[in-house]
Amino acid sequence: MAWIKRNLFFVVGGALALALLGGAGFYIFKGWTRNSVAFDKLNEYYTTLKDIAGRKPAPGNDKINNTQIAKDQEKQVSAWIQQAGEHFKPIPAIPANGPVTSAAYAGALRVTVDHLQHAAESAGVVLPPKYDFSFTAQRTLMKFAGGSLEPLAIQLGEVNAINEILFASRINSLDSIQRVRVSDDDATGPATDYLDTHPITNDLAVVTPYVITLRCFTPELARVLTGFATAPHAFIVKSINVQPAGAAGALPTDESPVAMPPMRTGIPDRYGRGEFPPPAAQVAPPASSKGGLQTILKEQLLRVTLEVEFVKLSPKS
Repeated sequence: MAWIKRNLFFVVGGALALALLGGAGFYIFKGWTRNSVAFDKLNEYYTTLKDIAGRKPAPGNDKINNTQIAKDQEKQVSAWIQQAGEHFKPIPAIPANGPVTSAAYAGALRVTVDHLQHAAESAGVVLPPKYDFSFTAQRTLMKFAGGSLEPLAIQLGEVNAINEILFASRINSLDSIQRVRVSDDDATGPATDYLDTHPITNDLAVVTPYVITLRCFTPELARVLTGFATAPHAFIVKSINVQPAGAAGALPTDESPVAMPPMRTGIPDRYGRGEFPPPAAQVAPPASSKGGLQTILKEQLLRVTLEVEFVKLSPKS
């Protein structure tokens, strides 16, 4: 003890030196451990970058920056998708403004059906008696099944657009247009108004099918197909079935017009509201005719069934 008292400053200094050395050693060990972990991560990153650089296609070099090229191409694809989306816009619903109420839809349905009936009359298109364009079940209702107003409004807009194309093509008659069921009220409607199928929905689009049965000649049929092809909305004619209007199985049903219009051979009927010209007398050719042109193709009234799909972008896309 006497020695410690005589060398107190030396003892205290030595203790402090030992403490500092211990702290320094701990700090160095801790730093070494951190450096070792960082070095391992650096080696991992280096190995990963080396692997990426060796891949094909590679991210590039000092002359070619494939990463930037990929980003530019991604922008081009996004711009193309946005541009293509302009062709898949939905047809405005009827009614289109604000939330759809029972009163608003009932009024819009009556106005639209009345408009289509007058449009058909103006175009010289024969309709089934008191035809409601597949909305017979809803025609007299004032209150509709819950959750059905918006789908019905969308269908009414699409049916209206389809009929505008048909009437502009001046077909002879419209036998029926069929749609998918979207309301509990549709269970009370005639079966000829509906399809036993459902819309197809995925992450990109919604595909809604319709089946149209009409009667026309080949020039009108060509105009119908052209109308769907050039429409501002995405209509796809998935299938077409054509047969003579008088063929077996193509006779008018209870839902079809009772009498078909005569062949449109006069200019006043096709382009105006004039009378039909009197039919020309049919003269039988001689039994043994020599010379002259032989009839190869004779135009006749056709019964056409079109399966048309309307494609619109999904709300998610």
